[in-house]
Amino acid sequence: MYFRLIIAKQSEIVLSLLRCLLLVFLGISNVSHLVAQDRTTLIRNGRVMDGSGNPWFTADVLIRGGQIEAVGDLGDAVADEVIDATGLYVTPGFIDTHSHSGPGLATPGLSHGEPLLAMGLTTVFVNPDGGGPVDMSQQRASLLDDGLGVNVAQMVPHGSLRRSVMGEEEREATPAELERMKRMVAVGMEAGAWGLSSGTYYVPGSYAPPEELEELAKEVAPYGGVYQSHHRDESTYSVGLIASVEEVINVGRVAGIPTILTHVKALGPEVWGYGPAIVQRVEQARAEGVQVYADQYPYTASSTGLDAALLPRWSQDGGRTALLERMGDPETMQLIRDGMIEGLARRGGADRIQFRRYPPDPSIEGRLLSDIATERGQDPIDTAADLIRGGSAGIVSFNMIDADVEALMVQPWTMTSSDGALPEFGVGVPHPRAYGAFARKLRLYVEEKGTVNLEEAIRSMTSLPAGVFGVSDRGLLIPGMTADVVVFDLDTVRDVGTFSDPHHYAEGMVHVFVNGRAAIRDGEFTGDRAGEVLRKERPVS
Repeated sequence: MYFRLIIAKQSEIVLSLLRCLLLVFLGISNVSHLVAQDRTTLIRNGRVMDGSGNPWFTADVLIRGGQIEAVGDLGDAVADEVIDATGLYVTPGFIDTHSHSGPGLATPGLSHGEPLLAMGLTTVFVNPDGGGPVDMSQQRASLLDDGLGVNVAQMVPHGSLRRSVMGEEEREATPAELERMKRMVAVGMEAGAWGLSSGTYYVPGSYAPPEELEELAKEVAPYGGVYQSHHRDESTYSVGLIASVEEVINVGRVAGIPTILTHVKALGPEVWGYGPAIVQRVEQARAEGVQVYADQYPYTASSTGLDAALLPRWSQDGGRTALLERMGDPETMQLIRDGMIEGLARRGGADRIQFRRYPPDPSIEGRLLSDIATERGQDPIDTAADLIRGGSAGIVSFNMIDADVEALMVQPWTMTSSDGALPEFGVGVPHPRAYGAFARKLRLYVEEKGTVNLEEAIRSMTSLPAGVFGVSDRGLLIPGMTADVVVFDLDTVRDVGTFSDPHHYAEGMVHVFVNGRAAIRDGEFTGDRAGEVLRKERPVS
């Protein structure tokens, strides 16, 4: 008997070791994750809004592991966890199509993504405006290193590709350089990226002719990817707003892929009222059969760099060292100054520019350019030039009107986005969209102004972006889909942060599930990091 006990004990040890080896092989860090695969959560009696644009209906939602198992009257069903959602809305997790959260999510201490979760976000698309890492596989590893609070989908950034191949030179790519960039796009798509992003407003993307973008976008087509662009001109900087919109549309037309006017807007007094003109151009293209969409954040203020807002692009040819040399030459500086005067007028003047981040002198953060110039006894242009010489200045720019915001928001092809970076709590004075974009749309434009109804607002945050980008397993609250689920109280959903005091989480999200695991439960963060880096699979030919 004694020896049989010894053998049995040894067998248990061997089995335990085998289980551990299996977990290591599967890349699973603990047993609880395996248990979670069969864990059930039953959300009872919620106002289910499935993301399609249909009205809500009272129903139960059963989550098993990482999937939605059933939606409807589930009667006597039992589960490991039961949530009473009476009076609350139950929807698919929100998808942010334009997020600058990539660097933050790859940083220990920020990878929890709490400001995003507090808005109901469960998936974010990163590397927008043509910026971000070139190596998708390396970025994926960095994102997963500390765990992710939300899912991340990657875009291949055109500006970064161009910079890596030909620096910041204002010229066309040679045939060899273009071929190299095309190969890099294909490598990125093979690594699971969802499309190509560009920022033809910014250096060095602004130096690329439309044909370059068209050729690179063709590399995305075999993968079912999209083209998303912070287009060349949202005002009167270069080709003009409408011509810039048409340039983006034509990339989609030539490459045969969906194309997105990202954070669509009419920027500055000279184009205020152009919202309907943008709508007209998009509708014309869609009638022709071109898949054109837009995304938008619900604010009348944008955010960018002071140099990007004011400097003429020719002055930035060759990078910062070349810029400072030009600024040091009196005659050239006068030409730069003339361009800055025009740029400031497009932004509506010095009292419409607020500094959000300036590491050389944090004391100016949160203050207006006009006030700083008055304090220094300078013309605002000279103050701006001094600040640009001193380092990188991030700004919030109050340059839109609500009539244009609303004209674009109500379109069935407009998705919701934040354009926000993942904020480091208490650091700088960032645009409040980083904390509140999705909650603000629900509070201000649904509940208070009635610009859009709730069904369409939720659709713009869920099934519409999922359909545009081809995320087939998310965006709808139906059986078989991945269990990214939000439960919120419409009476309390609101953005709390302001332009002068932005560091406040949005409110109203009662429960948030990411891949079936609770990231927010009863209004409190759980600390669970269930996010994944989502891969775009190549369509079967």
